[in-house]
Amino acid sequence: MSLTADEYKQQGNAAFTSKDFNKAIELFTKAIEVSPTPNHVLYSNRSAAYTSAKQFQEALNDATECVKINPTWSKGYNRLGAAEFGLGNLEEAEKNYKEALKLDNNNNKAAQDGLDQIERAKNAPPPNDFGLTSMFTDPNLIDKLKANPKTKDFMNDPVFVGKILGYQKNPASMTQDMMTDPRLMTVLAALMGIDLNMGQDSTPPSAAAAAAPAPADEASAESAQTNQQEETTAPEPMEVDEKEEDKESNSKLEADEAKVEGNKLYKAHKFDEAIEQYNKAWALNKDITYLNNRSAAEFEKGDFETAIATLNEAVDQGRELRADYKIIAKSFARIGNAYHKKGDLKKSIDYYQKSLTEHRTADILTKLRNCEKELKKQEAEQYIDPEKAEEARLEGKEYFTKGDWPNAVKAYSEMIKRAPEDARGYSNRAAALSKLMSFPEAIKDCDNAIKKDPNFVRAYIRKATAQIAIKEYANALDTLEEAKSKDSSVNNGANSNEIMRLQMKATQERFQAPTGNETPEETYKRAMQDPEVAAIMQDPVMQSILQQAQTNPAALQEHMKNPEISKKIQILIAAGIIRTGYN
Repeated sequence: MSLTADEYKQQGNAAFTSKDFNKAIELFTKAIEVSPTPNHVLYSNRSAAYTSAKQFQEALNDATECVKINPTWSKGYNRLGAAEFGLGNLEEAEKNYKEALKLDNNNNKAAQDGLDQIERAKNAPPPNDFGLTSMFTDPNLIDKLKANPKTKDFMNDPVFVGKILGYQKNPASMTQDMMTDPRLMTVLAALMGIDLNMGQDSTPPSAAAAAAPAPADEASAESAQTNQQEETTAPEPMEVDEKEEDKESNSKLEADEAKVEGNKLYKAHKFDEAIEQYNKAWALNKDITYLNNRSAAEFEKGDFETAIATLNEAVDQGRELRADYKIIAKSFARIGNAYHKKGDLKKSIDYYQKSLTEHRTADILTKLRNCEKELKKQEAEQYIDPEKAEEARLEGKEYFTKGDWPNAVKAYSEMIKRAPEDARGYSNRAAALSKLMSFPEAIKDCDNAIKKDPNFVRAYIRKATAQIAIKEYANALDTLEEAKSKDSSVNNGANSNEIMRLQMKATQERFQAPTGNETPEETYKRAMQDPEVAAIMQDPVMQSILQQAQTNPAALQEHMKNPEISKKIQILIAAGIIRTGYN
């Protein structure tokens, strides 16, 4: 059974982490092939693998496709920068890294490291020529390299051959490639007749591979790439005492053992003992993961202030130690959690946003959105004040009486904020909105008023009035039927005359002829444009009743005893399909 794109991607990430870049390329290619839609992350991951395998043109092609699919994703421009850097196009690489920083608000470490490498490459002294440049102008150069047993295998790579030929036009590009391609050193040695021991690779790691950020969505691949960057940017290693190395290794081992013990104690709810173990781990090895774990124990104890202090220390130390941005993001997120527990929603939101700036995850984004909703609800609840709501209502009434509709809307909006459960605020604002001809908004307000108070007859009447104004006659008649029912049960029909007047208005305007001189055929054709009329006329039961009425008009009166049939007949009478002679 074939794998899914995500499964191929996971395998590709594993191969990348193991530095089996050709295998990673193969797996990412399969992921791209089976992906139901173009996926920018897959092209990005394959571009990183191509860059690490020094196949820079292929890396550039994939990076270009990645940016084409998602032009707002900063890491796509990281890929472009790394590929262009590998090809020796420093200006293009610089432009793309700067675009990545712009999209990431200058928080893109990989892009910044790439720019640093470009700066170093630009400022690097030119290579001593010693007549080497002239060697590349030899017309028989390729044939000589094919004949040399130490370089003949290199000539099977068309990309490398193209690079050699490129030095004939741009000899200065050798400076960059000497740092990134160990084969070039062998070629130079062969051309100079020097017998280098090429069995041991003494050249620095590939700068271009270091510049390429790892697959964006996988921690393991990201870690592998970070290690490559550190190798390239770090100074040349010095000789160290082996015992000192062992001592450092043992400290790390002891620290991890203390962390494991702390985790066991944490799960057993022995938080004080767990904190002791995390402190021991931190003292042995400066890894801010231990501080993050300690803060979790402090959080569970309910000591939120201490947890926040620990996490702030983790962030500060993490910056100094150049810790993985994902771990720093976790520190910020936990500060947000602590402030949320303390009820300080604004600070909680602030730190969730800081976490997302470091590393965007769905979990923290959800927490941020929920916290924002919670804060909005909290602020709305704190704003409720019945006395101030009444003041706003009276102010709105005064503006309404004066005909100052905009200020009436403003005052009634304030009333709604101060008393969101009072249906009168919505109904009154609907009346003012109707005066401003904002009928759809008025209908929404009436719906809110009815939701707050289903027996608020005035809200039904105002809704129907607005519906008539925008020619929603059928809906208006339905609303008026509800108003009539509520008015009868709640107000003893106090509003019946007004409701009846609106029903007549809606019916008349619904089927009003454009001219007074209309033939029965024209009336029928116009009436059938109304969806409800058309549905009634297509109803087999109604067709039977109408046929019967043609020969026996008195039968129509009998059928009208059925409320449903009566309603349909009244609609047809209003539409002019049934003439008054049948009534």
